[in-house]
Amino acid sequence: MFLSKASLAGRILRADAKPNSVIAGVQIGVITYSFRSMPSSIDDLLKYCLACNINAIELMGDAPEAYAGIPKREQGQSRDDHNKAVAQWRATVSMDKFKEIRKMFNDAGVTIYAWKPSALDPHNTDEEIIYAFNAGKALGASHVTVELGDAAQTKRLGDLGAAHKMKIGYHAHTQATPTIWDTALSQSKYNCINLDAGHYASGTSSSPVPFIEKYHDRIVSMHLKDRKYHDGPNAPWGQGDTPLKDILLVVKDRKYKFPVTIELEYDIPKGSDAVAEVKKCRDYAEQVLKA
Repeated sequence: MFLSKASLAGRILRADAKPNSVIAGVQIGVITYSFRSMPSSIDDLLKYCLACNINAIELMGDAPEAYAGIPKREQGQSRDDHNKAVAQWRATVSMDKFKEIRKMFNDAGVTIYAWKPSALDPHNTDEEIIYAFNAGKALGASHVTVELGDAAQTKRLGDLGAAHKMKIGYHAHTQATPTIWDTALSQSKYNCINLDAGHYASGTSSSPVPFIEKYHDRIVSMHLKDRKYHDGPNAPWGQGDTPLKDILLVVKDRKYKFPVTIELEYDIPKGSDAVAEVKKCRDYAEQVLKA
């Protein structure tokens, strides 16, 4: 089903085979978390993007950091000692490997618009946060993404983001409300929203379209999934309560420029795999946007 290394190289070299998931003016992307059930090296992730005909991604931090040589936890090493070793590595590592990743993906026709490293939390040092911003720039990302934290942490990130010219897209789950991002947004113009439309719909039991219309200029990217209302479960696209069609069409009709990111979270059916299911999500979006 998947491309061998030889056929992958051949596909990369053929310009006519480059992926395209800009549909009716809407950039459809995928977060590489969607492929967590499969081998997830940098090479693997690129192969999956090509197989899904997707040309833009939000890149999770594990694969690029592994590619760049992040220290592994040694046998008998305490968590604190490992965290210190990682912090030291992040503070000093060259950006060359991240630039290599960017070139590898760009040569294949895939851009990295966001990256989500595990380096933006309260326990991370300022040097780690600055590293995350610099690595994001090296990858070609316009923003980093992170879970929405408390006011002290969003101010810290917003101030560092302003100093280093990197936007931060804050992600929320079903705790989202129409005003949950307001404090962060007021603290810095570099504090932005990484909206998860499915979580928002499930947590509020309402359509996120009014929120999207109100905050579109502060949304840097948007996750799309289907969930049931009242904090209900994830569902295959079209089988939950998230108004997927309304969401896609408002992005199309209003010509919003932020990417719409497929996030595969529903249970993968027996006999299928993550690539096949991401392709189904992409096909669903294409049918809506081209109708």
